[in-house]
Amino acid sequence: MSDILRKPNVLFETSWEVCNKVGGIYTVLSTKAKVLHKQLGDNLIFVGPDVWTKSTPSPFFKESKTVLKEWVRTANLPEGISVRVGRWTVPGNPIAILVKFDGIYGIKNEIYKEMWEKYGVDSLHAYGDYDEGCAFGVAAAMVIDSCAASIARRGDHIVAHFDEWTTGMGLLYLNAHAPRIATVFTTHATSIGRSICGNNKPLYDYFEGYNGDQMAAELNMQSKHSLEKAAAHTADCFTTVSQTTARECAQLLERDAVVTPNGFERDFVPQASAYDDRRKAARTTLLNVAKRLTGKSYKSDTFLIATSGRNEFRNKGLDMFVDAVNKLRNTAPQRHAVAFVLVPAWVQGPRADLEAALRSTKRTTEPLEDPVITHTLYNYAQDNIYNRIQYLGMHNAVHESVDIIYVPCYLNGTDGIFNTSYYDLLIGMDACVFPSYYEPWGYTPHESLSFGIPTITTNLAGFGQWILSTFGDDMAESGCRVITRTDSNYHAAVDTIASTLSELLAMRPAHIKRLRATAMAASRRAEWTQFIEYYDEAYSHAIDSRLTKLNKK
Repeated sequence: MSDILRKPNVLFETSWEVCNKVGGIYTVLSTKAKVLHKQLGDNLIFVGPDVWTKSTPSPFFKESKTVLKEWVRTANLPEGISVRVGRWTVPGNPIAILVKFDGIYGIKNEIYKEMWEKYGVDSLHAYGDYDEGCAFGVAAAMVIDSCAASIARRGDHIVAHFDEWTTGMGLLYLNAHAPRIATVFTTHATSIGRSICGNNKPLYDYFEGYNGDQMAAELNMQSKHSLEKAAAHTADCFTTVSQTTARECAQLLERDAVVTPNGFERDFVPQASAYDDRRKAARTTLLNVAKRLTGKSYKSDTFLIATSGRNEFRNKGLDMFVDAVNKLRNTAPQRHAVAFVLVPAWVQGPRADLEAALRSTKRTTEPLEDPVITHTLYNYAQDNIYNRIQYLGMHNAVHESVDIIYVPCYLNGTDGIFNTSYYDLLIGMDACVFPSYYEPWGYTPHESLSFGIPTITTNLAGFGQWILSTFGDDMAESGCRVITRTDSNYHAAVDTIASTLSELLAMRPAHIKRLRATAMAASRRAEWTQFIEYYDEAYSHAIDSRLTKLNKK
């Protein structure tokens, strides 16, 4: 990289998760926005998909008739592509453009032909969400090109940052049609790496033997992989979120990536007395649902444990979490514990009997018929989490001191049972466990520490590796225990998690209080104010690379 740090005058960032909370990338962008907005003001513009309707509007977007009004008035966008402009209602309140991209479907074959001829992107084997991702990416690129032409001044450094394969075709389109704009491409997890793990193949023991193109053909991932690889090689700067994924990118995408680790924004964590009030409210809500579901009476100091994240049974270590809770259950600890699995699934809706029990003023003394799940599923027989709980005989029986509760819905405040957000429940936990097998970064343990929750994660998570490199393997130093996971030590890792939870259950309140303070202090080392410098360097590298290319023409 150049010794001169060139900063963008205008920065666009595009993701399927702008104003659209689907997974961890939403957290990356929404927490990064405040720090970037301090640098760029309203020259920071996020671009996301307009997948909302009047009856189901985005809860994270506030439309404005004045923001970018001159561009909106004169924007010359192709038929079938329209925009709504406003602000993303997260700290920093940055500008957001939501793009309606239906018009791309009518010309997708022409675009796919161009992408094949210029970049070797194989769209013939596409299926599932490939067309949707590509249509959005290309439409977003057209919007960026149009908006940049309107608001940027002569000589401005313009950077367009694209996240994940779902926006990769937008980067390629922009590279071909707007060569003045520097590009950054970030893979938060390679599509083929995730697929290898999702198909229960051992990623780590045979890592050096994997070829990305070969595995894409074997796993029917040719289109997504070839698009992601082309975007990685075409981008002026290619980045990823951890050393774990950088190694994966070099092996499977065959290009070295700049590491830009993910930070967190302190504004999401309540301060001082508000923290105590929110924690108390969360515990009241959690214990009330547990009581109404199981029929048990829980003391106020009941130990609350949680895991959460994307519903990937093996990749996210959900199998290991349930097994570890079962191991803890079989030790019959003296103090009562309730473990919550906060993982969205194919949910039909809140259970009517639980809703009725929560409305009732009568004292609860009997469990509901199925006292381990809060919502009704469409597919009980195919749900891995539910079936593992049933297979292990975890029925929250009256004599047991460790219970498990599966919450298979998005915690967005409207789920019908808790009716509060994920963060407003997370704050009530006493411990969190995220025993991931495949985890490029690991926002769930990162968030957990930020909220002062003692946390368990693994060395296979990027965040776990950051903890090890920064604090070492000592929970007393970071509030986080990083357990070792390999392709062959599953049961040993389960034992380590269970024993760690037993230790936490047995700790005196003063010790736990110190550990919570340690967790919060450690998390401050990984805030965006600390990590944004990695992005500053990536953007400067992209600008230098683009200037070099333009000067060669």
